[in-house]
Amino acid sequence: MIIDSHSHAWPRWPYQPPVPDDESRGRIEQLLHEMDRHGVDQAVLVCARIDRNPDNNDYIAECAKRYPDRIIQFADVDCSWTEAYHTPGAADRLAEAADKYALKGYTHYLRGDDDGSWFFSDEGQRFFQTTADRGLIASIAMGAHQQAPLRKLAAQFPSVPFLCHHMSGARAGEEPPYPKLKEILASAKVPNINIKMSGFAYVSQVQWDYPYSDTGWIVRALYEHFGPGRLCWGSDYPVVRSYMTYQHALEVFRSHCTFIPDADKAQILGGTLHRLLTEGQSA
Repeated sequence: MIIDSHSHAWPRWPYQPPVPDDESRGRIEQLLHEMDRHGVDQAVLVCARIDRNPDNNDYIAECAKRYPDRIIQFADVDCSWTEAYHTPGAADRLAEAADKYALKGYTHYLRGDDDGSWFFSDEGQRFFQTTADRGLIASIAMGAHQQAPLRKLAAQFPSVPFLCHHMSGARAGEEPPYPKLKEILASAKVPNINIKMSGFAYVSQVQWDYPYSDTGWIVRALYEHFGPGRLCWGSDYPVVRSYMTYQHALEVFRSHCTFIPDADKAQILGGTLHRLLTEGQSA
């Protein structure tokens, strides 16, 4: 089984510059077409209520009802672009979303200047206690500089699987002694922190240079520290179309990360996430 850990869908294209196929480029049918062509069984839809899509949670919920065997919704809960970001009532909003959408997980995007202190506020603690109580996966968009507070938080809530987006902001061009990468790798000591193997073009120094061979040492370091049981492949479709096709997003990992044995690739391509989703259901 292959499960895409990081994809999106919108009925209105949310990015600039404008595109000629504004009302079709981001729709769920485009993703399903690509999944069918390339043998991807399921996809986690990371909701993002951005630009002209304030109803993205509802849109993805409808998609999940239409395609229940293919689509897994991770709702946007108080992400950085929302007015509710780190405001009172976060735990209640999470519980409401979990009930309304029958969630297995949610996504929360941190602002770049966020120091992680909200995690340990009364509101933040209630938010993550609700995450634990509901057996939810927390899919977090964050940078390497936010890994230290995440380690403390994850140790507090050991039953919560944390999934960090896009290699957690690692960059192939970082200079020695690689302080950002070291922060990410330090989180391998906390067993419930997991990393999405997505965003190769973001990690690379040259965003058009498929197969992004300059990212190999980053991928190898993450693999060696976290192991296949804590890494999850993701496409970032349809945003990834700015850099490569869906097939490229799959093969940049499956075909070009040749130092990873096939059995471990199978875990990263779906086995790890399937386990996390199943454990969440039984929590």
